[in-house]
Formats: sequence, structure tokens, C-alpha cells
Amino acid sequence: MLNADDGPNVSVVGDTYRILASGKQTGGAFATIDMLVPPGGGPGPHSHPDFQETFYVIEGEIEVKSEVSTYIAKKGAYVVIPKGGIVHCFKNKTDTLAHLLCTVVPAGLEEMFITIGTPIDAGVFLPPPAMDPESIGKLIKIAEQYGQKVFPPDFLG
Repeated sequence: MLNADDGPNVSVVGDTYRILASGKQTGGAFATIDMLVPPGGGPGPHSHPDFQETFYVIEGEIEVKSEVSTYIAKKGAYVVIPKGGIVHCFKNKTDTLAHLLCTVVPAGLEEMFITIGTPIDAGVFLPPPAMDPESIGKLIKIAEQYGQKVFPPDFLG
């Protein structure tokens, strides 16, 4: 059980993610991450063939792009990224904060966030890190260790 402010918080690409349930707590079955995505925030195109990812939009909205479609997910929307490796990304294209609840089955994504993220206090937002070629190479290598593939920012158009 977690209180409202419990769980590690990390800054990942300028977003603030709080790990609510990790694979260590669920025997690897799943992980749940509370995501705060500021205007302009969200990850670039990526894929992960070995786990399913879902998002429930608590507040705000995000644009979800994939190889299949583009969808504006507003408050109350539920988005499923199935196993299989479809390339996808999401972005907050509004001027207000988006609040998402993300669950991955099986767990593992949360460990990547902890590895690449910067520990922060709840509610703190750091600017996105500079993405020079060395930083991009490091991110790609870490992502691959966690079963993900990262694609160029313009991959989905």
C-alpha cells in the first residue's frame, strides 16, 4: 500500500513519473506508473515487443501516435499498446498538464525509468535533458537492455 506521496519519483525526458507498483512488489507480473506530462512532454517513438502497455488519462489529454493511427486521448480515455512491438509515442500538445496512469504487463519498464531518470521530489519538473549524439547513444543502449527499441523523433511523421 502507498500513501498519496509514497513511491519513487523520477524525471524522464522532462516528465515526472512516480512508481506506484514495481515488478519487485508484484513478482514481475506488472508495474504501475503515475505519469505527469507537462505541455510539450512525452516520449519519442519507441517499441517494446515483449510487454503490453496501457494508459488511463486521469486529467488533460495526449496525442498518441502509432504505425496504425493517431488518437487524441482525453480525460477518461483508455489506450492499449499491445504486445508485438508496434512503434508508438505520445505527446502533450496542450498548454495544461496531462496526468496518466500507465500499467505494463509484465513489469520492467519501471526499472528502465529508474535507470535513465533523475530522482526528484513529488511535483517537481526538470527540463528535458539535452539530446546530443552521446546522450542519444546512451539512451538507446539502456532502452535495449530493457527490451525497447528507440526510433528517430520524426519516425511517425
